[in-house]
Amino acid sequence: MGFSNTGLMPSLLQAVAAQGYSEPTPIQSAAIPVILSGEDLMAGAQTGTGKTAAFALPILQLLSSDAASGQPRALVLAPTRELAQQVYRSFVAYGKQCDLRAALVYGGASINSQLSALADGVDILVATPGRLLDLIGRGAVELSQIRHLVFDEADRMLDMGFIDEIRRILKQVPEQRQTLLFSATFDPAIFDLSKTLLKEPKLIEVDARNTTAALVEQMVYAVDADRKRELISYLIGSKNWHQVLIFTRTRQGADELASEMCKDGLKTQAIHGDKSQGARERGLEAFRSGEIRALVATDVAARGLDIDQLQYVVNYELPYNNEDYIHRIGRTGRAGGSGLAISLVSPAEEYLLEEIETMIDRKLPQQWLPGFEPDPSKPVNTPRKSSPGAQKKRARDRALGKSGKPGGRSGGRNRRRR
Repeated sequence: MGFSNTGLMPSLLQAVAAQGYSEPTPIQSAAIPVILSGEDLMAGAQTGTGKTAAFALPILQLLSSDAASGQPRALVLAPTRELAQQVYRSFVAYGKQCDLRAALVYGGASINSQLSALADGVDILVATPGRLLDLIGRGAVELSQIRHLVFDEADRMLDMGFIDEIRRILKQVPEQRQTLLFSATFDPAIFDLSKTLLKEPKLIEVDARNTTAALVEQMVYAVDADRKRELISYLIGSKNWHQVLIFTRTRQGADELASEMCKDGLKTQAIHGDKSQGARERGLEAFRSGEIRALVATDVAARGLDIDQLQYVVNYELPYNNEDYIHRIGRTGRAGGSGLAISLVSPAEEYLLEEIETMIDRKLPQQWLPGFEPDPSKPVNTPRKSSPGAQKKRARDRALGKSGKPGGRSGGRNRRRR
């Protein structure tokens, strides 16, 4: 089925063709007609399958038939700056022939330029929750004209503790609106959240829940933690890989790994939430252009980082949040392409691998690379198995108002990157 069968108007069909797409992806075929009909929607699809276009295209069409008011009529909320930037670029690319204005607001960047963009009038606003509330507080934007509200990567918003901000934003938007919730992963917490956001929504899942992209080959190397850096540098150098995206769990770990890989002769940079927005954008551009060979990132970059033809993703450390595994490896194998995702797993991380395998309902066979076999004589300091999962559950319970302790919250508040 071509895009012409989705109900899109000619100008949008031309914009899609100009981007080089002739056939809609399954999520686009399923979601576009539902959104054009005005119904609420809860949609899940693997990352990299075109879900941004699945909501951007019909929203552009629906807004084109309405009179502009100067205030935003569509609001897209994203958990990270990178994802917000990706969504904004999609609206700009597809909306070139539409007489609509899009604006992008997020923290970590100059607020003055964002104030100017809002003052000029805007139809579509793409925002991270914290900066949006800052602008509402300044009187720079009001949301009373919102007709279409989109939550992109809603599960990540829960994990990052944005529920309080979401509730404050919901008080600013009309009750009569179309609400769309998109995510690559679903779990019971997301369904609980959807009950407070959507009205009789259509549910679309184009793949089995919480599955990984079919064309991404997944490999697991068992290796001692103190030899991971040596192994990853060996793989990149011996196989002549370029544009390798590497994920660590911490900002400090990302910086240290990038520094050590540079010493190995591999030009590498790190991006994470402590970097300025300018530094992050320069790092991404250097990676896209091939100026650097490897990019080390924390999970702040797992959602929204979109690089054409990215072939290699490496989990230097497995994530504590199981769903992040799907989003990490989903940076490769995008738009129907193939890719390779490698996980370096130390003995202490075996329980994390087991939890990921349970989630994706698939066994990932481990292998050793000659010369890098784990040393069985080394002690294994495995954290208490339930600890990270329990922390994640407490975070989501707090987000949904389910306190883990009588009379108050359990633990500290999640740190957010806006």
